[in-house]
Amino acid sequence: MTDNPSMRAAFLTGHGGNDVVGIGSRPRPRRGPGEVLVRMSAATLNRVDLYMRDSGEGITHTLPQIIGVDGAGVIEEVGDDETLLAPGQRVTLYPGITCGRCEFCRRGDAVLCTSYRILGEHRDGTFAEWVSVPAANVFPIPDSLDFAEAAALGVNHLTAWRMVFTKARLRPWETVLIFGIGSGVSLAALQIARLVGATTIVTSRDPDKLERARALGADYVIAEPPRVIAKRVQAITGGRGVDVVIDNVGAAVWDAAMRSLVRGGRLVTCGATSGDQPGADLRRLFIRQLQVIGSTLGDPDEFRALLAVAAGGRIRPVIDSRYPLADVHAAFDRLESGHQFGKVVVEI
Repeated sequence: MTDNPSMRAAFLTGHGGNDVVGIGSRPRPRRGPGEVLVRMSAATLNRVDLYMRDSGEGITHTLPQIIGVDGAGVIEEVGDDETLLAPGQRVTLYPGITCGRCEFCRRGDAVLCTSYRILGEHRDGTFAEWVSVPAANVFPIPDSLDFAEAAALGVNHLTAWRMVFTKARLRPWETVLIFGIGSGVSLAALQIARLVGATTIVTSRDPDKLERARALGADYVIAEPPRVIAKRVQAITGGRGVDVVIDNVGAAVWDAAMRSLVRGGRLVTCGATSGDQPGADLRRLFIRQLQVIGSTLGDPDEFRALLAVAAGGRIRPVIDSRYPLADVHAAFDRLESGHQFGKVVVEI
């Protein structure tokens, strides 16, 4: 490692459009006690990066701040007492920094930590040449994955893993409805639901995305607008409805989601890209005894399990496009357009 105290990074200087996303020099992090310094190779854009750029409202942060939640690279430096990780090792990052001592950390729910800080949201992120994080946040990359694919696991696939396995507890004999196929979380949920062996129904207004979803194993596709989706679901399921809905869209599809569920069904939500104040439909909720479950990211143990499945070749993230760090504005435009199918990658 050289003595140069600066590095190249993409960072927020304010809130608005791409004009507030700077590309230039930032102080290079110094490795703290118990931390690992990683030379970054790739990161991916997530919806939260758009949110942070546009407003960041409700997320405690200080500008300027380096963007990027997930990422992968090569270990540059470790502490003298580190026994599991070594310089030169290919690694991917768990994006949440926890206290390890609150009641939620002690009971194994690290993602609920009362001091939870996420890379690129509450502190400097991964769109930089170097990142220093606690050793507990660093995981070896399966040989079968490149840096971009490994980075992609850290947010979308981890989020979908928790939604499908931990929260929904999807079973092989069940049917799952996944909204907005083409987004990172939705594609990951499709891949994970297929691992379970469940029947999958996906939605999109884009016929090309639906055809690509079929190629990935979706059993049924729905191209109709939200007001028609529930009728199509009922037709597909013989009037029964689906056992599980996976949603990251929010208000625009909420009514369709509720009306698509079988009695006692589970709706798991992790996002609200179309709005966060849907109609509650309380009568349907309690009469049909539906469950509405919130979910965000996942725990380190879930990430470890996800990486083990990826190492076995059973999951491979879908990459939409790759951009160099200098073209991060174009990467933002691609994600914001909604035309992507899979992850938008920034190579560092």
